[in-house]
Amino acid sequence: MRGLLVVNPVATTTTERVRDVLVTALAADVDLETVVTKGRGHGVELGADAREMGVDVVIVLGGDGTVNEIVNGLVSSGPAAGGPALAVVPGGSTNVFTRALGYSSSPVEATGELLAALREGRSREVSVGLAHYGDQQRYFAFCLGVGLDADVVAAVERRREKGRRSTPGLFVRCAVTELLRRTGRSGPTISVSSTGGVPDLRGILDEADGAPESAAPADGTGHEAGTAFGDGDRDRDGDGGSVAGGDGGRAPAEVSLAIVCNTRPWTYLNNRPVAACPTASFDTGLDLLGLRRARLTSVLRTGLKMLGEDADPRGRNVYGLHDATSITLRSDEPVAVQMDGEVLGLFTSVELTHHPRALRVIA
Repeated sequence: MRGLLVVNPVATTTTERVRDVLVTALAADVDLETVVTKGRGHGVELGADAREMGVDVVIVLGGDGTVNEIVNGLVSSGPAAGGPALAVVPGGSTNVFTRALGYSSSPVEATGELLAALREGRSREVSVGLAHYGDQQRYFAFCLGVGLDADVVAAVERRREKGRRSTPGLFVRCAVTELLRRTGRSGPTISVSSTGGVPDLRGILDEADGAPESAAPADGTGHEAGTAFGDGDRDRDGDGGSVAGGDGGRAPAEVSLAIVCNTRPWTYLNNRPVAACPTASFDTGLDLLGLRRARLTSVLRTGLKMLGEDADPRGRNVYGLHDATSITLRSDEPVAVQMDGEVLGLFTSVELTHHPRALRVIA
């Protein structure tokens, strides 16, 4: 078996010792070439080269940013299910993609798990998402965030550039700071429209105090358009509920932040998975969680519901979408966008499409 090991030397937990252990462990099973990334974007080139060279497996030692680049190289000219397989050994701070595939967070343990999978010939095909933003496009492996989520990632990146370590505590502090900064301001509204997705109404119906299972159509089309459940007296912090969104004539939903997931979890808090979209899977379409209002109490309440094995971030302030073929997010003013934990910049429109079985992974 011919393999390419791609090492990001500046990833948070990547060390020469880990690299040497990995190379030694793989030597008996893989004819391995090792390449060290030289900077941002180099991973895309390496992934594309591996596909051209007929490599059997590309093994990444790095974080989610390096994984994203390799994925984009592998699928840049179309689905790579018939090309090199992708394997990942965690070398970053969070390693969402690796852990979502079932690998341990420890690089040493993950190396052993990878060797077992290679020897047993275990692999699977997973989906990816494709984002069009501005005049650019890029694939994402597990998540994309617009609004507050991306602002927090940007704040963390700024602190890391000043020498701070990327830790769960840093993310939490940045999130609270960004929320407090928004106090008294409504912020930009993000419009969500989709095709093929199913709006998740459970939270609205569960908390509506006897609201009917379906409301009378508001637009004469037979679809519920912007229908709210419950009354303003119960909704003391102003969080409203809506069944707007989706295709088939439904009006777009309006949210203050949006998180799109291609799998579960969205991220990790130390060893605890944070499931923004509990039903998301590599085997289904794109899922979305949106908050109609991004207030401190609302975000903290929903965030607590995302933790644990039985995560269930329902609520009247939550808009959920499951198994969408495409999702379009638009705003009247530029908002921050992050992909797989890396900030892309400020944009007014992001169009997402789901690509099933596009990537073969060792898992």
